[in-house]
Amino acid sequence: MTLATTPESMQNLTPTEHPVARSATTNDPPAFGWSAYAERVNGRFAMVGFAAVLLIEALSGDTFLHWAGLVP
Repeated sequence: MTLATTPESMQNLTPTEHPVARSATTNDPPAFGWSAYAERVNGRFAMVGFAAVLLIEALSGDTFLHWAGLVP
């Protein structure tokens, strides 16, 4: 099946034949709110943040909270 790209040919398509944007790493369509795609992205950002905290603690030799000035 070929995907139609002109507006005239899009009018004759059934709802299941409309092209859907997909993520590069999954078949789930990107969506806002509580979706599997959003949870996956949030988890990836959390892993990057946790790795950054570990790196700060390893390089500074101090806890992150003390390094950030949140604990005296």
